[in-house]
Amino acid sequence: MPQQQHLVGAAITVVVIALLLYRRLRSHFGRQPVKLGRMRARIVIMTCVAALFAVNSISMPHLLAGLMAGLVGGGLMALVGLRLTRYERAPDAMYYIPNPWIGGVLTLLLVGRLVWRLLIAVPAAVQHAPPAHGPVLGNSPLTLAVFGLTLGYYAVYYFGIVRRSGQILPLGPEPI
Repeated sequence: MPQQQHLVGAAITVVVIALLLYRRLRSHFGRQPVKLGRMRARIVIMTCVAALFAVNSISMPHLLAGLMAGLVGGGLMALVGLRLTRYERAPDAMYYIPNPWIGGVLTLLLVGRLVWRLLIAVPAAVQHAPPAHGPVLGNSPLTLAVFGLTLGYYAVYYFGIVRRSGQILPLGPEPI
C-alpha cells in the first residue's frame, strides 16, 4: 500500500508540473493582456526569490557567481525580448505580443536543467552517496545560473512591459 501512495503522489506531481509548464509555454505565444497588478506582483516575487537565493549563496562564492551571471544574462536577454515585443491597443485592453522563441527556449532550458539534475542527483541522494557526475543536489552553479537567467529575464521583462504600457496607456479619458 505505501508503494501505491508513493506512485499516486508522484503522478499528481507530474500532472501539476505539466499543467504549469503548459501555462508557462502558452504565455509565450500570441497576444497577452497587460495586467499591471499581476506583473508588478511577479516582479516583486522574482526579486525576493533572487535575493533569498543570493543571501543563501553568500557563503559559497561559486554558487553566488553562477546566480549573478544568470541574473545579468537574463536581464540582457529581457532587453532583447522587449525590443522584439509588439504592443496592441484594443478597445477593451492593452496587449503585448512577446517573441515566442526567447521565452520558450528559456523555459525549456530551465526545465531541461532541472530534469537533468534530478536524474543525476536524486538517485544518489536516495542511496546516500555522492552523484556520479556533478555536484550534490543544491550545490550546482550551473543550475543556479539557469535559475538566475529565468528570474532575471522575467523580472526585467515584466518591468519593461509595465513601464512601456505606462507610456502607451492614457492617463485620463481618451480625447474625442
